[in-house]
Amino acid sequence: MAEDQQTPAQIRLSAQSGRAPMPVRLVPDAETRAGIAARLGLEALRKLRFEGTLAPEGRRDWRLAGHLGATVVQPCVVTLAPVTTRIEADVVRSYRADMPPPPPGHEVEMPEDETEEPLPEVLDLMAVVEEALALALPLYPRAEGAGIAAAVFGPPGVAPLRDEDTKPFAALARLKDRREGE
Repeated sequence: MAEDQQTPAQIRLSAQSGRAPMPVRLVPDAETRAGIAARLGLEALRKLRFEGTLAPEGRRDWRLAGHLGATVVQPCVVTLAPVTTRIEADVVRSYRADMPPPPPGHEVEMPEDETEEPLPEVLDLMAVVEEALALALPLYPRAEGAGIAAAVFGPPGVAPLRDEDTKPFAALARLKDRREGE
């Protein structure tokens, strides 16, 4: 596959002739990245690239394996300052023809292999990439030097309750300190 060629975002797996492995390359344009950023609650999605292979497994199954690279900007959970993160993640999905689709609106038990999914009629590669990116995002991005000060609670004139006082062994530590002081 030439460096500038991209794979179509949607692939009809039953229409793949010869069932030969197919190289996959997605580099979304700025408009598509902006849409993904909005759906994932990002301030920006500066770069996004997915490269891999879609290969047949057995007579009717398929396996997608590739690498996701992205540069995202999220708000810091403490200061709301922008935090830029580089994400590198391997992506593997196995599409099984004999796996029934989940019933809508019901809880479903996770398969032993969490990379397995029912074989779709049309594989939406952009949806796979967006899901993989969402799973790889830092849950609590923090800006450099951002931290949370210790919380102190109590009415005026009373010794405040500190975070350390709520820990399970804090009372034992105070008793030990009193004994050592006597």
